[in-house]
Amino acid sequence: MCKDSSLTLVLDLEFTPLSDNFLSEQELNQPETSYPLQMYLCDNCGLFQLGYVVPPELMYNENYIYESSVTKTLKDHFLKMAEDICKDYNIPQNSLAIDIGSNVGVLLSGFRSQGLQILGIDPSPNIVKQAIKNGIDTIQGFFSSELAEKISNEKGQASIITGTNIFAHIDNLDDLMKGINIILKDDGIFVIEAPYVQNLIDNLEYDTIYHEHLSYLSLRPMVNFFKTLDWEVIDVQWQKIHGGTLRYYVARKDKFPISKNVGELLTKEEKLYSKKNLEEFAKKVYLHKKNLVDLLIGLKRKGKKIVGVSAPAKGNTLLNYCKIGNETLDYLTERGKLKIGKFSPGTHIPIRSDDFLIKDKPDYAVILAWNFADEIMKNLKHFRDSNGKFIIPIPEPKIV
Repeated sequence: MCKDSSLTLVLDLEFTPLSDNFLSEQELNQPETSYPLQMYLCDNCGLFQLGYVVPPELMYNENYIYESSVTKTLKDHFLKMAEDICKDYNIPQNSLAIDIGSNVGVLLSGFRSQGLQILGIDPSPNIVKQAIKNGIDTIQGFFSSELAEKISNEKGQASIITGTNIFAHIDNLDDLMKGINIILKDDGIFVIEAPYVQNLIDNLEYDTIYHEHLSYLSLRPMVNFFKTLDWEVIDVQWQKIHGGTLRYYVARKDKFPISKNVGELLTKEEKLYSKKNLEEFAKKVYLHKKNLVDLLIGLKRKGKKIVGVSAPAKGNTLLNYCKIGNETLDYLTERGKLKIGKFSPGTHIPIRSDDFLIKDKPDYAVILAWNFADEIMKNLKHFRDSNGKFIIPIPEPKIV
């Protein structure tokens, strides 16, 4: 973000394959590439970041199968987000809202229900097809200043641009902001959401570290970055989603008053960068790995059958780092149809539907998408009613 090369290693999760690169049965016999997964801290600006950048075209392609519409919790979050933005900033009817990394278009459907014109941009062909099927006008491609120029000429400028869980995925932030500058109205709002690194460290959410997430954001580096471009973070709000997320409201300098939330959070963040705090975090991650593996091995020795529920990208970081494969988890279950029938990257655990869990009745089910644990346990009430027990792995492994 600041282009300084002075970095301190915070956490080494060794080598892992791409977390959203689920495999077909035919691909199991083919070579699978793993990449270093290490989180560093910039000594200059305070940005937590990966030390190795995987080319984006290897991650966001026809094999990309993350869908933002699978859980009701996430759908409700996005619809409320659209409502809040329009209300808080008095966005006029028929204004254009653009979502970068729009996936299947859930957030944009929220803006449409608020009376706005909408446009999505997403690089994954299969996801774009689903979005268009959902009635969401979507361009397939990576956002760039060149694409922004084309859109601006054809559709005009936007009053709102959103990027939920994509700002931290982008390596070339200079071109991103060049494009935003082209396509956003002078008094427009750029809204970013990304998991908060303070929550990652405090709650041991190390499984949210994977190659798509190049940066692990906090307020300090964001304020400094936008200041260099004559933009400002005008407000910041904490959201519960994804284990703790910050929503950043960004605008051109002097266009809006700056909320007191910004100064208050900057003060609170000072302890985040403490060397002692970060060393303790790394030790806790190693201990967590040991405790989780010991729990699962102990259950297997008692003859218990264990499976995994859900197959999120974060789950694959956890499984690969902890070396948990199909010798421990018989299978994973999913609601998302695109993943069913495939195998988890690295660990090669087969993925079946949630319905199979109810029929098979294993003893324990590890909830890998722990951020949606309440919804998952509600959806799978029949599993618990048949004496099945859930294991929530983060922040500490516990049986519920």
